[in-house]
Amino acid sequence: MQANNPSQFRYRWFALGDLNAFFALMFDNVANLALFGLLLTGVFKIPAEIVYMKMFPGTAIGVLIGDVIYTWMAFRLARRTQNPNVTAMPLGLDSPSTVGIALMVIGPACLAVLRNTPNPTPQQMYDAGIVAWQVGMATLFLIGVVKLVFSFFGDWVARVVPEAGLLGSLAGVGITFLALVPLEHMFGLPIVGMIAFGIILYALVARVKLPYNIPSVFLSVLVGAVLYYILLAAKLIPAHTIDFSLRFAPPIPTLEFMSGLKTAFDYLPIAIPFGLLTVIGGINVTASARLAGDAYKTRSILLTEAVATLGASLFGGVAQSTPYIGHPAYKAMGGRAGYTLATGVFVGLGGIFGYLGFMAELLPAAALAPIFIFVGLDIVEQSYHSTPKRHATAVTMAIIPAIPALVQMKLGPMIGDIERFYATLKASSVELAAKMHTSFAYFERHYQEGWLAINAVGNGFILTAMIWGAFTAMLIDRRFRRASVFIMIGALFSFFGLMHSVQIGGGMYLPWRVQVVAGPTPYAITLAYVSLAALIFLLSFSKGAKDAAAETIS
Repeated sequence: MQANNPSQFRYRWFALGDLNAFFALMFDNVANLALFGLLLTGVFKIPAEIVYMKMFPGTAIGVLIGDVIYTWMAFRLARRTQNPNVTAMPLGLDSPSTVGIALMVIGPACLAVLRNTPNPTPQQMYDAGIVAWQVGMATLFLIGVVKLVFSFFGDWVARVVPEAGLLGSLAGVGITFLALVPLEHMFGLPIVGMIAFGIILYALVARVKLPYNIPSVFLSVLVGAVLYYILLAAKLIPAHTIDFSLRFAPPIPTLEFMSGLKTAFDYLPIAIPFGLLTVIGGINVTASARLAGDAYKTRSILLTEAVATLGASLFGGVAQSTPYIGHPAYKAMGGRAGYTLATGVFVGLGGIFGYLGFMAELLPAAALAPIFIFVGLDIVEQSYHSTPKRHATAVTMAIIPAIPALVQMKLGPMIGDIERFYATLKASSVELAAKMHTSFAYFERHYQEGWLAINAVGNGFILTAMIWGAFTAMLIDRRFRRASVFIMIGALFSFFGLMHSVQIGGGMYLPWRVQVVAGPTPYAITLAYVSLAALIFLLSFSKGAKDAAAETIS
């Protein structure tokens, strides 16, 4: 009920529901950071000191900045509308890009430094980790710039690019990097993983309330962790060493990202879509908040997430923050503005005083993986449900490029090891190399025919997904000339390596400076797109195309 006298109005910014909302939002952020830390320290062997004392604090500061601003915006909206029940917009780490940046930017940047170092020393690992951190910071800075620019043009992008291209590209990330990658961690300890996953499925897929209305994410992690440590105490699983020290890292602004900026430009095909997708997501969540009764200004929401992302990068952060989809859910929990303030302070101080790093080591990966598997499944489901039913094929087309990207990420290091082994073999023993020549000739032939093509499809896959989803949706709608425009945009991106980069590590280039010994060339890929665009454009003048377009209009 609104107050009749504005001077007597009092915003109830904290309510009992804020506790439940706080646990839900806080654990979402902690789970993101925990998996992020696990991927970097466990998969890529980046020293924990770099991850927890350099990457975590700045990333957490970004969440603090965004949640504090959103809390203030809730107070302002409550005063303006005289509504005592305003719910603040939830903000936290973006799951797809947090995992994506770890797997597609920071990890590969570290491996690139160590490419010719088969057995790196601890100091070499540390130096490579610092380079990867600088590249991650610089990439986050570029994402912040993209978000800042598109804060003013997000509505236009949402109108021009079909939802199948935007949401389908996100679904590709969801089904590969959010669902399939954590799956290996879940089945690393299947008892822990399946029990935790069962709680998630029961509460969030079957949508059944848990006893005493316990938050499902909190309970799944708690049960999984307890089960893990019971198995550990019973010596049924290998021992796990936990560093109980709290790493204090005061928030100090840094310009070290400048050292990684040149390399970060190679990751623009990742930075641009990740930034753009959160902008589109911000537009959607603002609309859902408006329907729930809280009429926030879209541009203010978008500018806040851009400022939070840029702020994080200037303090050493490497993962972007974004407004969360679940504003109506947090409102249904009874949340006001207390939960966002509490989350921002908890996460921000956790990065500074080091207890986020401690929690990341304490929580087992098998208990965290089900959360991300569900998020991946949910993203895919939303992608199909939020687009017109007739565009289902376009969404699927947008998902396809993510699969070669996942194959590339998992098999790329192995292929590199095989190449180095064969090179060493030929250099050390000509006789032995000659005996094994037949086997390696088979490998080289299939490497050239298959692997280099997979590499090209996977590089810049998010932009590829947007283009493929968009032009397929236009074909379905019989808008043939607009489809050819999207295909030509794909040709332009491919020419300079934004899509389908022919370099093993991806990255943009001037095509006339690229030497391709085997596999597709930038000219061949670009010509293929141009030819397809010309074909669709010419067919648009045919009687069949005109009749089909007329049927669609009628």
